[in-house]
Amino acid sequence: MAEAGIGLALSGGGFRATLFNLGSLWRLNDIGLLPSIRRITSVSGGSIASGVLGLHWRRLTFREGVATNFQEVVAEPLMHFCLKGIDTAAGIGGLLSLVDSIGDRVQEKYEEGLFGQATLQDLPPEGEGPAFVFYATSLQTGSSVRMSRKYLADYKLGKLDRPRIGLARVVAASSAFPPVLSPVYVDTDASAWTETDGAFLYGQEGLRRRMMLTDGGVYDNMGMEAIWDRYETVLVSDAGAPLDIEAAPSAIWHKQALRVLDICTDQQRALRKRELVARLRSGSLKGAYWGIGTEIGAYGLGDPLCRDSKVSGELADIRTRLDRFSEREQANLVNWGYALADAALRRHVRSDTVAGILPLPDCSL
Repeated sequence: MAEAGIGLALSGGGFRATLFNLGSLWRLNDIGLLPSIRRITSVSGGSIASGVLGLHWRRLTFREGVATNFQEVVAEPLMHFCLKGIDTAAGIGGLLSLVDSIGDRVQEKYEEGLFGQATLQDLPPEGEGPAFVFYATSLQTGSSVRMSRKYLADYKLGKLDRPRIGLARVVAASSAFPPVLSPVYVDTDASAWTETDGAFLYGQEGLRRRMMLTDGGVYDNMGMEAIWDRYETVLVSDAGAPLDIEAAPSAIWHKQALRVLDICTDQQRALRKRELVARLRSGSLKGAYWGIGTEIGAYGLGDPLCRDSKVSGELADIRTRLDRFSEREQANLVNWGYALADAALRRHVRSDTVAGILPLPDCSL
């Protein structure tokens, strides 16, 4: 039987996803739903936003369900961070270093700009906020790896309770876009793991001692598995990129490999989205989905916060890198995430909600 409350999934997609999902979180706060969220799962760029929210959750001041300091505590640090590109510098630094990997350099950028030396144990404990679950993918086992305050788990290996892994390393692993920012290594005490049902690789101690991880989106770019069969209401904020059409794909082998990876990622996203939407439409699942490529007019609201335009239509094609996003790009993405979340929530979850205003009104979509 589904648990009461809301499960929220934040997709991947580089800084584009960080900013779009920030807009979604901002609207969920303004509508008074943040305290009702029981679990937030995240992938890649979504994990950057989720990590900041989780780390500072206990600093939020809630009045009638709305965090009055959300902009100061969550939005402004994230937007400031996205003004600085980290992938190029981390990539060059990692390639030239005899000691650090690219993943190590990405972790350093997250430590400097967002998380410091915080660990998973600095996230809110049970009963004091949502459970924050970050997804990565194991290059060794091919499984989705879940990392949270309560546990780290790979269903083929078992479970590690109360891991003290740095939050910056967790987010670096979740956002380790292959092959450029991947892999990220996570070292653990292999003897501290617990064998769980179905963990047929538990006996391979080396796989638990050093985990070799890549982007969570390789396995599930929307991070829905831990919520869609668990909670009464499921919300999905999806900033994933649509597959580009290439009339003349390259015949060079490594470029073909990257193209195949894009096709595989697009297909698994499409399958998961198709099942989610089918369940929402049938009524077997309550909740809402909104994606960066969704037309806001499709929700049929008479008073949406903005209208579909050339600018909003181009946001689905904006880059998915962790490079510098201008203030204009940031405002467009945040406002679009906010507006689509508003439309989806008012149409499918909270029909009695009054339309608000865009959080960054100086930037018009």
